[in-house]
Order: sequence, then C-alpha cells, then structure tokens
Amino acid sequence: MIEITKGAAERIKNIKAFALDMDGTVYLGKRLLPGTPPFLQMCRDRGIPYVFLTNNSSKSCADYVKKLNGMGIDADLSNVMTSGDATIRYLHSEYPGRRVYLCATPSFEQEVREAGIELARGRADADLAVLAFDMTLTFQRLVDLCDIVRDGKPFIATHPDNNCPVEGGYIPDVGAMLALVKTSTGRDPDFIVGKPSRLMIRALCEKLGLDAADIAYCGDRLYTDIRMAVDSGMVATLVLSGETTMADVAVSDLKPDIIFDDLGEIAATM
Repeated sequence: MIEITKGAAERIKNIKAFALDMDGTVYLGKRLLPGTPPFLQMCRDRGIPYVFLTNNSSKSCADYVKKLNGMGIDADLSNVMTSGDATIRYLHSEYPGRRVYLCATPSFEQEVREAGIELARGRADADLAVLAFDMTLTFQRLVDLCDIVRDGKPFIATHPDNNCPVEGGYIPDVGAMLALVKTSTGRDPDFIVGKPSRLMIRALCEKLGLDAADIAYCGDRLYTDIRMAVDSGMVATLVLSGETTMADVAVSDLKPDIIFDDLGEIAATM
C-alpha cells in the first residue's frame, strides 16, 4: 500500500461502499484475478455494498452478470453498471425517438433494441451515430460511420479507453477507434458517456444512494478510473493489476489517493 493523500488509508477503512472497475481490476479476460475472492468476501463479512462499473461496452449488463456468475462471483443486474447502459439512458434523455446508427457487438446491440431504441440501417436513415466497443467492426461499418460523422450528425461514444487489458496484453478499445475516425473525418465525438464523465458519477451515486465522498472507486486506469474518482471526491484507489504501472504514476500529473497491488491487498488492510 502506498498512501498518496494524507488520511486516505483511514478513509478507505471507514468507507460505506466500493465501486469496482472490472477489466484489469476484478479479472483479466477470462481469468479471475486472485485478489478478487478475498476482497469480495471481506465486503460480505463487513456488510459493505459493492457495484461493478465498467467502461467496456462490448457486452450487455445481462451478459456481464453471466460472466461474473461464471467466475463464481455473486452479481445481478442491481450491482452491475456499464458505459453502454449509461449510453442507453443518455439516448432516451437527449435523443428520444431518433434513429441511431450503432457500431457495436451483437450483445450490446440487442440490449439497445430491447431498450426501445430504433436502429438505422445506414447513412440515409441515421439521425445520429454511436460508437461502442465493437469487436465485430467491419470496414463497411466503419465507412458508414465516418460518412455519418462527416455529414455533421450527432456523434456519441460510449467511453474513451484507448486499450482494453486482456490476458497477455491489450486490444484496441473505443479511444483507438475514435482516433481513427477523427483522422478520417476531422471530428471528435460530441459527447463521451462513460468514465470519467459526470453522468457516470451521478448514476453510480444514485444506484448506491450515497454521496461520492462515501465511496471508494477501485480501478487500474489513471485517465478514466482515477480521473472520475478525483473529480467527484471519491477515494481514488488505484490497483496495479491491470494497465497502470508505478512508472506511469510517477510521470502523471493525476495522482490517486492510495495505491494497492490488487483488490486482495485492500482486503488485507481493512
């Protein structure tokens, strides 16, 4: 444990809830990280609620519940949140009744359809474009997306992450796809829904029924997880089990409140 902000170690011992990033924090790919079971057991023993909150929009919330359950983790729709889920809420709020050209996996596309959002077939009938973490992206879908963006129609992204940590390394995430779209079209998205946006902060606090100061956010990325935690006043808790290294922390202007090797070390200090 490395305490960066004075008093952070004491704050985390008295925290009312944990919010947990998934990729690189709870698991890597299909492998449950070894610190996860003792951490979750500690939470259950102490009656501390926890929410799984991921920017990864490649799966629906229901599919994430299945994945967590398959790893032996007790989870249901009440304690799983994704940037995709938040994007659906955003579309209902800001673009009701609009036809969306969606670049997404079949899992997330189905979740969007079930939420009552009409999907466009292409450039001609699209009112706006949404880019999610589409691991099934084809060149033609990329061309259609860029055409819609060039037309000046609203352009939304589910999250800004450049890479997704997996076993053995990383794969390109939405942030990398956004760089490609910008190179082709000259446009950034009009809004990015996921962490570290205030929309995600508000949704998390509402789900837990707590103020941000009563929550410890645990994640492995500085520019999303720690950025959101610092901006909101949560206990910004960095774990070194995923993307970020101590070398990254040393050269970054953004500092967490406290650093642990993994979730297991948090459990051992509580």
